[in-house]
Amino acid sequence: MLKTDVLVIGCGLAGATASLELAKKGRRVLLVTNSDNLEESNTFYAQGGIIYKDKNDPQSLIADIKKAGDGLCFTPAVELVASLGPKLVEDFLIKELGISFAKKDGQLHLTKEAAHNVPRIIHVQDKTGEIIQKALIAKLKKNPRIKILTGHTLIDLLTIPHHSKKLLDIYKKPFCVGAYIMDKKGLVKKIISAKTILATGGVGQVYQRTVNSILARGDGLAAAFRAGAKTLNCEFIQFHPTSLYHSQKDNFLITEALRGEGAKLKDAKGSLFMKKYHPLADLAPRDIVCRAIYDTMLETDTNFVYLDAVSYIAAKRLKNQFATIYKTCIEVGIDITKDPIPVVPSAHYLCGGVQTDLWARTTLENLYAVGEVAATGLHGANRLASTSLLECLVYAVRAAEDIANCQDKNNIILGNIKDWQPALGREPDPALIANDWQVIKSTMSNYVGIKRSQQGLARAVADLSYWQHRIEQFYRQSKLTAELVGLRNGIQTALIISQSSLQNKISRGCHWRVD
Repeated sequence: MLKTDVLVIGCGLAGATASLELAKKGRRVLLVTNSDNLEESNTFYAQGGIIYKDKNDPQSLIADIKKAGDGLCFTPAVELVASLGPKLVEDFLIKELGISFAKKDGQLHLTKEAAHNVPRIIHVQDKTGEIIQKALIAKLKKNPRIKILTGHTLIDLLTIPHHSKKLLDIYKKPFCVGAYIMDKKGLVKKIISAKTILATGGVGQVYQRTVNSILARGDGLAAAFRAGAKTLNCEFIQFHPTSLYHSQKDNFLITEALRGEGAKLKDAKGSLFMKKYHPLADLAPRDIVCRAIYDTMLETDTNFVYLDAVSYIAAKRLKNQFATIYKTCIEVGIDITKDPIPVVPSAHYLCGGVQTDLWARTTLENLYAVGEVAATGLHGANRLASTSLLECLVYAVRAAEDIANCQDKNNIILGNIKDWQPALGREPDPALIANDWQVIKSTMSNYVGIKRSQQGLARAVADLSYWQHRIEQFYRQSKLTAELVGLRNGIQTALIISQSSLQNKISRGCHWRVD
């Protein structure tokens, strides 16, 4: 058993920032990630940048977020991020972490992305997330109040009354007291914490095509759901319009900033097609661009479209500002200074998640959620480009502030909380796990993708419910492994998304019902 003031699960921008802020305020933090590599997170793969500000912000930014969110955004959350976000970018990322964002003529270089009416996004070429993540890791490792556990997988949250009915008689209401976490050797640790923060990221791995980290399989969403926390807006899965279509680099994101700088989408014959779908053409909101590409691929009987940068952006600028994309494409035989890039939509972002308030508190007491796993209401039905890192920053700081203001650090009565009871079965067959994942991914991609129907969604819920029953039996009868835990979380996540999608019969944003 381990005991800490705050347990933080996830090490991207949201989890790392919350940990650093809590440590500043005197809290002992246990930071857990299921990767051996602290860099592995969705933050690391964020290319485009982070919203800073324009002279007309925050009002102009508020309007853009709401418009992109198709009228479903929670206004207080939008106003909070738009007003507090730029100051935190300046104070935390620029001054404290020392991130050297790109400059032009001595000033921060502001670029534009889809659905923004002005340039307001700052970046470090096309590897903004990577630079931020590395700076965070360096700072985390130097902080004596933060203990880091890599290669540790979240199994379940520890809650009252699930894990101790006697304690419910004492405290009178359900709340979170930590988590069961498994290390690389299969040892399950009972971690007791006064407060727990979920920062586990997204859900892209439940789809066949995704630009997400390999860790983004919905661990936090699934665990919170099982613990009884409310979820919200989980039908709104944003697909990124442009991921590289190539067998060797299928999960590589082609940042929207390329279109912000002038690149345009073309069909297989080289014809522009976005104007007929939206007045903003290539810079329309992501959900509209994705459906346009989807329809164009069907009309032309192709598996991809082209993103033409070379016809609109100088070769030297492409090599400098988009160096990561240039280098990666060269590795697979595509020179973006000479040829268009084959692209296709891929699962990218969960606009909903575990429901939280403006302080990142979930509906389960002592449990917080920050970053992509959380549903703050900011994104509504569709996320505005480059708001995700900003949301991570704002809510991580807010969660830390709220926790620091709590008087109790850790006064939980520990005696009646159950130890983990391991199953006595054999090692799970990797072939069975791989097959079950293929079922999940194909079901979600075919029935709960860019376009959805009543029949398809009903089939998805029925099929996934059956497979969840089978996987739960498999889970309980087998020796526990990280892969098996991930499979259990994946099927739960897929079912949450498909059930939410079936219940919502209104087409809005990135939840598009063809019927």
